[in-house]
Amino acid sequence: MEMLPLFLLSFLLLFSSSAAAFAEAPLFRNGESCPRARHGLCDPTRVHIAMTLDTHYLRGSMAAVFSLLKHASCPQSLFFHFIAPASSAPLLRRLVAASFPSLRFQIYIFRQELVADLISSSVRAALESPLNYARNHLADLLPPCVPRVIYLDSDVLAVDDVRRLWETRLPARAVIAAPEYCHANFTRYFTSSFWSDPSLGHRVFEGRRRQPCYFNTGVMVIDLRRWRAGDYRKRIETWMALQKEKRIYELGSLPPFLLVFAGEVEGVDHRWNQHGLGGDNVEGSCRPLHPGPVSLMHWSGKGKPWDRLDAGRPCPIDRLWAPYDLYVGSGSESSPSSLYSW
Repeated sequence: MEMLPLFLLSFLLLFSSSAAAFAEAPLFRNGESCPRARHGLCDPTRVHIAMTLDTHYLRGSMAAVFSLLKHASCPQSLFFHFIAPASSAPLLRRLVAASFPSLRFQIYIFRQELVADLISSSVRAALESPLNYARNHLADLLPPCVPRVIYLDSDVLAVDDVRRLWETRLPARAVIAAPEYCHANFTRYFTSSFWSDPSLGHRVFEGRRRQPCYFNTGVMVIDLRRWRAGDYRKRIETWMALQKEKRIYELGSLPPFLLVFAGEVEGVDHRWNQHGLGGDNVEGSCRPLHPGPVSLMHWSGKGKPWDRLDAGRPCPIDRLWAPYDLYVGSGSESSPSSLYSW
């Protein structure tokens, strides 16, 4: 018998061992008051959500999708746009479809060579993944009929109806909306050489609509039509190219967004991004929720809830994530019912 190529054999082994790795989620249906979609993906009643998919963070992505469906007032109105590497897209498509048989979704291939030459080293190796920069290409990847999208990181959990975030008003000059954190030390996101350069520093932010503030790019409402019209991907990549010439920041894909959008962001209530729950980028220490109401929790930072739960050292906040975990282990015959203990 002819031997299979090594790469194909490895893929088949991964596929067969992972096919039963996630349980099937419950089916969530629209109520009678929900609008009826009539035009597929391009229907104006759709709520469009974009996320990246990869094998390393898939467990978080599946939990995020589950939470969004569970708390949506009209779950069948949600349409998911997943961005994935070509090498793992077929496997990821099958796993998502198996856990969410009725999910409206589409997978787009992200060619990592589009950004590979623009990425500089960061404080944490995970922040150097090309897929972290896929959000810059959403306007190029998604169909022109999609007017706006909610971009979410894979380590989030929704506990509120995402339609409320979708309906965020974007005034004429705004391209993105996100929770802002003006109490944060904005200067620390850039190097001392950036602030001391007379052609950079505070001069970059002159003429903005308001004071430039930190915002987290893991939760954003993006007007795709305005993004395309302003060629914002090119603006971000211009800063990434400058970073390759002279070190002006240390933290991955976030600073280029701050350079382009800080002071121009439409503010959203902080309840929609209770971020930092993964701890800091070095130690990954436990952190509590911020004071105030919560609609979306975000395990940004080094520590991820699934890793800490598996290691038997969860943070208290990780136990809120656990009921949404669909992972049952490779080839496991575990019953999915054990997952749902609200």
